[in-house]
Amino acid sequence: MAELAHTQPAAVASRALDGLAAAVRTEVGVVRAATAVVALHVADDSFLQPNPGTSAADHLAGGLVPLALLAGAAVFYGRVRAGAQATIVLVLGFLGVLFGTEAVHYAKEVGPSGDDFTGLLSIPAGLVLVGLGIVKLWRSRKTSDHPLWRYSRRLLITAAVVASVPIVVIPVALSYVVTHAGRAHVPTADLGAPYEEVEFTTSDGLLLKGWYIESKNGAAVISFPGRAASQKRAKMMADHGYGVLLFDRRGEGESEGDPNLFGWQGERDIHAAVAFLQSRPDVDPERIGGIGLSVGGEMMMEAAAESGAIKAIMSEGGSGRSVRDIWANPDRRWPELLGNSVATAATALFTDNVPPSSLRSLAPKIQGASFFVYGEQGQIVEEPANTAFYEEARGQKEIWEVPGSGHMKGIEAQPEEYERRVVGFFDRTLLNEGGKG
Repeated sequence: MAELAHTQPAAVASRALDGLAAAVRTEVGVVRAATAVVALHVADDSFLQPNPGTSAADHLAGGLVPLALLAGAAVFYGRVRAGAQATIVLVLGFLGVLFGTEAVHYAKEVGPSGDDFTGLLSIPAGLVLVGLGIVKLWRSRKTSDHPLWRYSRRLLITAAVVASVPIVVIPVALSYVVTHAGRAHVPTADLGAPYEEVEFTTSDGLLLKGWYIESKNGAAVISFPGRAASQKRAKMMADHGYGVLLFDRRGEGESEGDPNLFGWQGERDIHAAVAFLQSRPDVDPERIGGIGLSVGGEMMMEAAAESGAIKAIMSEGGSGRSVRDIWANPDRRWPELLGNSVATAATALFTDNVPPSSLRSLAPKIQGASFFVYGEQGQIVEEPANTAFYEEARGQKEIWEVPGSGHMKGIEAQPEEYERRVVGFFDRTLLNEGGKG
């Protein structure tokens, strides 16, 4: 009896393995097995091992919608024609490779951990699906109809595929990457002044970590975003006696949360940073400002529009974060509008958030002084965007096109003039010193 009890489970397991092996020998079985691997990573990333400071409830749409798409595609794959099957597996393969990119990023930066292992499995599963889709397309091509119609049809299909790349494929891929892969390491500090390790908590419960240089003149600025590109500005301001706070934004470095390089919800990080500075004995709460680079400038604008605690901001290279900013631009172009619409929708799905207000609508709400800076050779949208921000802003405001500067490169292109203008702006607005820029 004991021997029979041992052999029965073994027999059941053997039959199950035989059945699984037989299933994956079929085309439908391969598709479903590969799709299951991709789905495993989605579930792992969204619900089983979410980023520190977040929970499964923060990823309901971003996890459930892709899982439903994967499940539906796997179920209906065997019930549709060959052309539709090829389309399904190509889309699934693209998603499988895309969903694994964050694992490659973090494995390269700090070594694989957590959901990176299922992410690394998602990539070969995606490649299997892409390969199957290519073979399926080749085998299902029609060769019996009239050559004129045959080649016209293929030309139309090719044109549709080519058009979908900038309008759909690239925006979706970009949205996934910027909402799942942030800077993983803390850079080496080169601040030219003593600093202390600090931490503080956002209104939605995320712990953020950074560096703080003590103020010598009672004023302090936030140099944002992150602890990498913002160091040169921090060093410059510290040289003039300002306290400076640099920190890893949510989902980056040592800070908790999900990354979002478009900056959605990032104003919460700035509000928490302001509260930290207000608690410092070396800082006058009425003398707090901020320097924001690119998306950091955009988040700085939103934070200053929501709170009067930020007395002065400088935004360098800010332009837009979603399709709402494209709509606010009178010179918008339809291809740009379509691509940004897809990117915004994908970002909203991946982050479970709605897009932020347009920066142009926020500019007149900025409660402190504002200084808009952009490079003469910066991104094509910088000049019209910053000109519009300056025109819409109220109260004390300044604008400067940095000669010879690329995107966020003002401090390198014109170091002496940059220092004179930026430090002078904060001297006037935070220290109440006279003079003009």
